Amino acid sequence: MTDSKTALPPMRSWLFAPGDSEKKMAKAIASEADIALLDLEDSVTPENKGAARALVADAIAAAPAEANVWVRINPLSTGWTADDLDAIIGKRAPGGVFLPKAEGGHDVATLDTMLTEREKACGIEQGSIKVAALVTETAAAMFTTGTYDGAPRLVAMSWGAEDLSSELGAQQQRGPDGEYTHVFEMARSLCLLGAVKARVAPIETVQPEFRDLDKLSERARRVRAQGFRGMLAIHPAQVAPINEAFTPSAEEIAHARAVVQSFADNPGAGAVSMNGNMLDRPHLALAERLLAEAGRT
Repeated sequence: MTDSKTALPPMRSWLFAPGDSEKKMAKAIASEADIALLDLEDSVTPENKGAARALVADAIAAAPAEANVWVRINPLSTGWTADDLDAIIGKRAPGGVFLPKAEGGHDVATLDTMLTEREKACGIEQGSIKVAALVTETAAAMFTTGTYDGAPRLVAMSWGAEDLSSELGAQQQRGPDGEYTHVFEMARSLCLLGAVKARVAPIETVQPEFRDLDKLSERARRVRAQGFRGMLAIHPAQVAPINEAFTPSAEEIAHARAVVQSFADNPGAGAVSMNGNMLDRPHLALAERLLAEAGRT
């Protein structure tokens, strides 16, 4: 990621809260989640969109200064996006907006134009509202996950199985072993690869079984090992296991520091020996990234 993006706050846990529930939004904002994600899309029925926009705007205005509050807006294809942005961008704006059903970097560019107009109108610093995109929720989106390079404001990409399942007419997302079937694993992989290509944070999708925290912790650690930098949550109880899984351990930090020191002790070396193992420059890059993550968390 670029320096400007690595300077962002932690993005380990993104806790959804329905935009039509004052109580749940307040709970999400007060939680230990890195990002409280107030939802105007799937959790709000069409007839409640207007009331929910007002409640979300109030929640943003009332949030503590240190809270990182984002809003999942409605997709560009619905015609509701402009009304969402008009409602939530005022004297105080959200830290970012989450764009569902994105179908390529051009959608983020369109959203950037809409955000810039409202930032100017409200006297808000241009570009201060960041963007994350859900990039695998339609069949068309699966073919454009590699088109987000240079997309303005974009700091993270995530994927989703539910909407994709609906579009495909798939009655089953997971096999008997509980793991995602091929097409959904492909969606996860395309999100990861697309995010890395775009130099933004890849974020794992939700785990619907919110009471099984052991399973959640195991999954979070597994996807972090694959390269994901955070995970979406649908219940406050999921936040602590996610934060723990995506926070470098003391042992990891000590090892990373030792790797960095080994290369510092051998300036110009392409590879060094440490504890009986041969390490090359990719190991150094991984160690430096882990230490940067540890500094943010």
